[in-house]
Amino acid sequence: MTPRKNAVEKYPVTKILIADDQRDVLEALRILLKGEGYQTEATSSLPGIFNALEKREYALLLMDLNYARDTTSGEEGLSAIPKIRQIDSTLPIVVMTAWATVDLAVEAMKRGARDFVTKPWDNQRLLAIVRTQIELAAALRRERKLAAEN
Repeated sequence: MTPRKNAVEKYPVTKILIADDQRDVLEALRILLKGEGYQTEATSSLPGIFNALEKREYALLLMDLNYARDTTSGEEGLSAIPKIRQIDSTLPIVVMTAWATVDLAVEAMKRGARDFVTKPWDNQRLLAIVRTQIELAAALRRERKLAAEN
């Protein structure tokens, strides 16, 4: 019995949206998360993120910051974060990039990301972040639901 799988069973929304323009990254993340009991949906573009978010609620968004070939600024993903927040203000957004800098991480957090992961990632650290962010979001959603009922 693993605590991770118990945590997954504890929260009703456990599907994670993964967004990255590299198929191998999407597949590696899918396998890693599936091994922990999470369901995943993948997209390779920013429009794909918005389409998916319009259709259903997710426990977490794990997204790359760069999608166009030969870009490393992270601006594509950074620009999308506030728009994603407008669709779902409680959705934990965890951003990933191979081109990490302290300034980029700070900017991502200022715009609404909940955490920042550098590629290549450490599996245990990434899973801990995912677990923590899903738990925090579930608590926030419960709190908002209770407040709306009262």
